[in-house]
Amino acid sequence: MPTYTAPVKDMQFILHDVLNVASSDIPGYDELDRDTTQAILDEAAKLSENVLAPLNKVGDEQGCKLENGVVTTPDGFKDAYDQMCAGGWIGLDCDPEYGGQGMPYLVQSAVGEMFVSANMAFNMYQGLSHGAISAIQTHGSPDQKAKYLPNMIEGKWSGTMNLTEPHCGTDLGLIRTKAEPQDDGSYKITGSKIWISAGEHDLTDNIIHLVLAKAPGGGEGTKGISLFIVPKFMVNEDGSLGNRNAVSCGGLEHKMGIHGNATCVMNYDSATGYLIGELHKGMRAMFTMMNEARLGVGLQGYAQGAVAYQNALGFARERLQGREVKGVQNPDGPADPIIVHPDVRRNLLMQKSFVEGARAFTFWGANMIDAGHRKNDADAEAMVSLLTPVIKGFLTDKGFDTTVLAQQTLGGSGFTKEWGLEQFVRDARITMIYEGTNGIQSLDLVGRKLAMNGGKTIMAFFEMVKTYIKENEGNEALKANFLDPLKKASKDLQAAGMYFMQNGMKNPHNALSGSYDFMHLFGHVCLGLMWAKMAQASYSALENGTSDPEFYQTKIETGRFYMARQLPATALHLSRIETGADTVMTLDAANF
Repeated sequence: MPTYTAPVKDMQFILHDVLNVASSDIPGYDELDRDTTQAILDEAAKLSENVLAPLNKVGDEQGCKLENGVVTTPDGFKDAYDQMCAGGWIGLDCDPEYGGQGMPYLVQSAVGEMFVSANMAFNMYQGLSHGAISAIQTHGSPDQKAKYLPNMIEGKWSGTMNLTEPHCGTDLGLIRTKAEPQDDGSYKITGSKIWISAGEHDLTDNIIHLVLAKAPGGGEGTKGISLFIVPKFMVNEDGSLGNRNAVSCGGLEHKMGIHGNATCVMNYDSATGYLIGELHKGMRAMFTMMNEARLGVGLQGYAQGAVAYQNALGFARERLQGREVKGVQNPDGPADPIIVHPDVRRNLLMQKSFVEGARAFTFWGANMIDAGHRKNDADAEAMVSLLTPVIKGFLTDKGFDTTVLAQQTLGGSGFTKEWGLEQFVRDARITMIYEGTNGIQSLDLVGRKLAMNGGKTIMAFFEMVKTYIKENEGNEALKANFLDPLKKASKDLQAAGMYFMQNGMKNPHNALSGSYDFMHLFGHVCLGLMWAKMAQASYSALENGTSDPEFYQTKIETGRFYMARQLPATALHLSRIETGADTVMTLDAANF
């Protein structure tokens, strides 16, 4: 059975050596000294390692059951959920006015990685609540906040987001769910939603559904969509629960992975709902949450890669097969551990260098979200908006690839359920699909985000990389191993952007055909930047006489691998982009 050890030390390194959070001017960051973050991460690690991780296989094997409209979660999930509530983890970064702890989103992200690595399916229950809490916090009226947020933040109630319908996924303008206004100001919601994570379960007393629906007078397409609060049980004026609303679970999806999470078909039969935000502005309310939600999915992608890597590494250290070609490493055994073999080491380093780079990238993204929300930093808000499709798309693609590499490390054992690697592969696969498929992310990046603010944000990114390189070229080791490769990769990214500018206007297919490669090219540059910053912090620690030189030297060597073995992929992606649309679009649809 797989094991999980929370990477607290690596998280502390990113928070304090790389991001220097305690010295940041972001409100609330002055409280994030090493001792405080250590205490928070240590407690989250205990819950992850001792409670959530042992239930991961249980949830996968048992799944959820639907009987007479009631969904039962796997054995142990209710007790684990109660422990999560008791620790205040659901409201870690929520508003203290409604019972939250008010911690930065960055801390929530670090803790969230542990929970996802330990048990992704379980974490989705409170993860969906977090999204609903954020939407109500941002767009709800004072009465709605007071009515719903305290119980949701405490965990007594949970929340969902209901978007997709059987005939429409990405194109939400096609939704058919209707909202009919009533004399008392409420609405009657009628329609069906599919793929609703945590739509029905036995973990909480009530479930607060946020539902996209069309009210009269809004017109066609997304402009006619509004967002509604539809509680499973009506809430009385005194806060107690009343009658069951006309919302029910019509079925559970039979999925490739995340079996422990109830993915539901939700039926609304003139259910009572309440408008949240402005009428016919539901998409605006939803997209307010998108940066946070999509960063969270990117986190899920690399977090599954992280736990898969841990287990692959353990196997590689213990599995005895063959001899090291340059000399026996285990003379007292029948063979050497497979970690001595170059191809196994390449495989493991592909995993390790990605996971650690992705963690730094995601934490940086969360840091910018905090800057945008907590100190109204418009530049940070714009930068994370630009990078959100990259975080979501690149990290989930590569996170899934990492789980496959980890499975491959185990050989035939990786293909069996006994060792658990195949579950990580199956669970990670959904991250490339939900919150907008990765193809949609790449189209958003090239079609919308590059031109955002008249192109000023992407130019600011290039300038940031250029300035960072110029300011640190005095460190010869950093320059040779990190800055020079980063400069080359950044030039590839700029060349790709220039190609789109020169060729995309006259033929949009030239840009859209290269969008997926551009997303990956951009992702590699971002991880290259993160590795340069981590190497810089590591060189500095070594120069200052750290008490743990092995940790920092390992960082440098891992980063060197990424810069030499993974970052050069930017040239391949640029080459593909520059071929244009001809080879993609020439073939007639009938001839596929």
